[in-house]
Amino acid sequence: MTTTDSTTFDAIDDRPLGPALRLGWARKCPNCGNGRMLKGYLKVADNCPSCDEPLHHHRADDGPAYLTILVVGKVAMLVYLAVYMMWKPAPVVMIALCWGVALAMALYMLPRIKGALVALQWSRRMHGFGAPK
Repeated sequence: MTTTDSTTFDAIDDRPLGPALRLGWARKCPNCGNGRMLKGYLKVADNCPSCDEPLHHHRADDGPAYLTILVVGKVAMLVYLAVYMMWKPAPVVMIALCWGVALAMALYMLPRIKGALVALQWSRRMHGFGAPK
């Protein structure tokens, strides 16, 4: 048994990290896997519409944006360098390509990284996710 300030639970991992991260990446509830975690593009729902699991405890804040910038910046630079080394296009083409790839990747990855970060917090019982309902 493990005891924290507000919760007592068995040491058995009833919230495995791997499946929670996969469900978070898919923007699904980490508890049931059916309900949508996000109400809009980035707004986390207060509760899961399927299982009523509270999701309002999350503290994602700026973390998803930082991780997205880190990943997108690395990949965009690799694309930029590869295109330049292979074809040596005009600077305007390079700028358009780099910005296009970076923007598309950022818009794709930001909600998924946010979902995975909320699922990580849920799985590790951080910020009130471990409190009894």
